[in-house]
Amino acid sequence: MLIQVISSTTREGRFSEKVASWVTEHLQAREDFEIEHVDLRHHPLPFFDGIAPARAPREYASAEVERLGRTLDRADGFIVLTAEYNHGYPAVLKNAMDWTFVEWRRKPISFVGWGNVGGARAIEQLRLVAVEFEMAPLRHAVHILPEVMMASRQSADPGDTTAFAPLEPRLKLLADDLTWWADALSAARRLEQP
Repeated sequence: MLIQVISSTTREGRFSEKVASWVTEHLQAREDFEIEHVDLRHHPLPFFDGIAPARAPREYASAEVERLGRTLDRADGFIVLTAEYNHGYPAVLKNAMDWTFVEWRRKPISFVGWGNVGGARAIEQLRLVAVEFEMAPLRHAVHILPEVMMASRQSADPGDTTAFAPLEPRLKLLADDLTWWADALSAARRLEQP
């Protein structure tokens, strides 16, 4: 199984680089799935202005959209890393999702968020969007609160992820649950293929 960890922030000086390092470092040690990091910074897209992807599946408007679509299509499940911007999730993530649709369908999705309330408001909004994409948004998420963010940012070593140690049991719970759902939904998707 392939689980994609999606970095959904593209701002300069973004905190998500530390989060992505921590999440991928811990999940690469697992033997029940492979991890692929998908950074939306490497998938620049224009603002969505095309035909609804649900009506024209896999008919990509540009090479950039096709590259993102083909990347997402490979996954059996997703972990979205999201900041909370003004009580919501990043526009670049919404735009990437709007350009695609079937690539997400019938796959599980979970979240690691950060911000004043651990990204909880952004994650709740993303769960609603995931339902519209016919995904299985999972209950277990990791919420990185400000005290962990500050401790992480104060480290002189940019690769130091020790501040996240108290969240490791929560990340394991998220990964265990995601594995179960990814396995079940992957088997179900195979049954519907001709």
